[in-house]
Amino acid sequence: MQEKISNDLKEAMKSGDKFKLSVLRMLKSALQLEAIKEKKELSDEEVMGVIKRNVKQRKDSIAEFEKYNKQEEIVNLEKEIEILKAYLPEELSEEQIDEEISKVFEEVKPASMKDMGKMMKMLTEKIGTVADMSLVSKKVKDRLMNVK
Repeated sequence: MQEKISNDLKEAMKSGDKFKLSVLRMLKSALQLEAIKEKKELSDEEVMGVIKRNVKQRKDSIAEFEKYNKQEEIVNLEKEIEILKAYLPEELSEEQIDEEISKVFEEVKPASMKDMGKMMKMLTEKIGTVADMSLVSKKVKDRLMNVK
């Protein structure tokens, strides 16, 4: 995974794609910082985790920029997200997420909101790299509110 990112960074340099180059440099820096923090070479799963965090940060920034109607920044962040998402596996659809949540509900049989942590832990292990976990969390919370 890191090799692919490095190769794409070189390609962006050769082609003169300054925008993609800057995004990939930021990503490479984030990966290096994570490797230093973990004191080891990152696995592909850990690399995907770093990329997902970067995507989430950009989505959060978009929400902030929308409040102040800063369209140019929003467009740039959306482009950055597209570049980063190229390194992530295809995300699950809402229907697939609902199916996974149902499976975990059947397994855990939650009684109340107190089981939210257990549910999220299991779902993160199962679909953490291929699903928007903030959406998953919201869906689990909604379903737990209706458990009686």
